[in-house]
Amino acid sequence: MKKNVLVFGLIAGVIVSTFMAFTAAHCHDDSDFSSNMVLGYAAMILSFSFIFIGVKNFRDKYNGGLLSFGKAFRIGLYITLIASSMYVAVWLVEFYMFIPDFMEKYAAHVLRETKASGVGQLELDKKTVEMARYKELYKNPIFVILLTYMEILPVGLIISLITALLLKRKRPPALAVGK
Repeated sequence: MKKNVLVFGLIAGVIVSTFMAFTAAHCHDDSDFSSNMVLGYAAMILSFSFIFIGVKNFRDKYNGGLLSFGKAFRIGLYITLIASSMYVAVWLVEFYMFIPDFMEKYAAHVLRETKASGVGQLELDKKTVEMARYKELYKNPIFVILLTYMEILPVGLIISLITALLLKRKRPPALAVGK
């Protein structure tokens, strides 16, 4: 199980980290963060498809076609943790070395979008306070790590849950008869 988890976790981690590095590279200009966010979450889903592949590979090749929900979920969780940790590590390098002003740019973008949506001054003030709080949190590396994990872990956990539900098998697959 360890080798299976490591291989598929690393593949998923390379894919999601590569996509994230590509989209983060566009944060140097005044880019559209919304399209980067869509691309980022699409990359997470694509990379976490390797949870399904990894769990199925383990069930069919190493576990005689049988797999409990708990074991399937645990494999998905481990793959998620490896890929997510790679994602967080790459973000830390990118953030601190290449785009240390990311939160300022992102906060300005969010405030521009909020204002353009036509909300009242009270809502705009609330959003300003919220973004100031995030900018303050981002000054502490622990919060950078936690917020980045909060971005990717839920996606992997949901895909792990769905995968475990789809691939659990308590009985061996029926043998083909007559062929």
